[in-house]
Amino acid sequence: MSNPTRSLFVVPERWDRETEGLVLPRRHTAPRARRYLDGYLRSVRFVDLVLVALAVAVAQVYRFGTDDRLLNTPRWPTEVTYTWVSVALVVGWLVALRLQNAYDGRVVGHGVHEYRQVFHASLWLFAALAITAFAFKLDFARGYVLLAFPLGTMLLLVGRWAARQWLVRQRRAGRLSDRVLLVGDREQVASLVVALRRAPDAGYNVLGACVDHARAGTVAGIPVLGPESEVLVQAHELQVDVVAVSSSAGLGPTGLRQLGWALEGTDIDLVVAPGIMDVAGPRVLTRPVQGLPLIHVEAPTFAGPQLVLKAIMDRVGALVAIVLFAPVLAAVAVAVRLEDRGPVLFAQERVGRDGELFRMFKFRSMVPDAETRLPELLDANEAFGPLFKVRQDPRVTTTGSFIRRYSLDELPQLLNVLRGEMSLVGPRPPLPREVAEYEDDARRRLLVKPGMTGLWQINGRSDLSWDESVRLDLYYVENWTPVLDLMIMWRTAQVVLRPGSGGAY
Repeated sequence: MSNPTRSLFVVPERWDRETEGLVLPRRHTAPRARRYLDGYLRSVRFVDLVLVALAVAVAQVYRFGTDDRLLNTPRWPTEVTYTWVSVALVVGWLVALRLQNAYDGRVVGHGVHEYRQVFHASLWLFAALAITAFAFKLDFARGYVLLAFPLGTMLLLVGRWAARQWLVRQRRAGRLSDRVLLVGDREQVASLVVALRRAPDAGYNVLGACVDHARAGTVAGIPVLGPESEVLVQAHELQVDVVAVSSSAGLGPTGLRQLGWALEGTDIDLVVAPGIMDVAGPRVLTRPVQGLPLIHVEAPTFAGPQLVLKAIMDRVGALVAIVLFAPVLAAVAVAVRLEDRGPVLFAQERVGRDGELFRMFKFRSMVPDAETRLPELLDANEAFGPLFKVRQDPRVTTTGSFIRRYSLDELPQLLNVLRGEMSLVGPRPPLPREVAEYEDDARRRLLVKPGMTGLWQINGRSDLSWDESVRLDLYYVENWTPVLDLMIMWRTAQVVLRPGSGGAY
């Protein structure tokens, strides 16, 4: 009878075999927190210290001037000045950030989790201060507290954003990233490679894969280094930071558990990628049942309070944008009119939510008879699927080329948003002929209103393939949140201000 604890893996020679074949590494010190990020994280801590100290100092000077006031402590035996309160607040803020794992190298540079940690640390510190004041009957100056916390939180978030921009540039250049080894079958490994390549900001640099029944060759351009049983040897040889196991790996529960034991205490993290793709974190809930982690995936919602909130955000945002961009709207209208004396606006039938037709407005960027000239350009189509795109379209006017480059031609769609036909953020508004060619999955794009901008715009626009465009739109439909909308609008502004970087033509 075979020993149930015998390892399923080939083990590097430098690792010990103990307890009748169970693989255990030599004990190391505590697992590292991304040594290659140590310098970056030290800089982030220093910047946080400076920003928190600045916020607290500004609050104290604004409230009390240059005088050092005493805190009202009726039951305390000693007097306490606000200078000491400020020092304690700075120290407490940094401790709260540390307790919220705001300096965890695994979450910096990608996603909203890093910002959420900073916000939660500030919130918990404010709550702790309020409880302390109530318990010990301390009378803090309201102006001091109400300025220090919002200002400090805002400065911390801005500081993190600035630090992240530098880190993202490094990661896109191939630096400051985890070295990753993938484990699973060929199809799942290929999907993981594609997903990780889409997000270089996350800092995962895939070096190779261990795939059963594929001892050589490549998967999605990544070299196959051996079967799954050699994962420990390859992880040791490549000196990887992360072993990522797909849901399709043939290790089974026993093998995955043994792999976790083997990596325990080393510098290598174990990551398990579930088979559920393109589902955002807020819809995923992990619930352990008898040691078995069950992943609950909530169904997307297309009605209720969130939809009302989105409608309010759309109408208010569109109205504000029309007021702010009124001079730009007027200037573009005059330029379009003067070039060829044609109409200023171009209205085209598009398909909205639930398949309803509406007329979408744009500044005219082509010659007046552009639609009648379309058939003669069909052979020059550079897009895939039902889309039609020509990079050097001869129908585009001089003014049209300029306003397309800066997405100014889309500003009249604010009227469609005010009318409730479109949203500020959503899937790309399709033409009826495109919808006629939709397959079942693509039709899910029609469950929400189309948007002036969306994930498709900040990830390449016309440079995207049809499949990638559908994938991004479906991700948005399934995972919409107000925070995601704000993030997309922020990144849209960055793309528009960098003409030529967003695939607009």
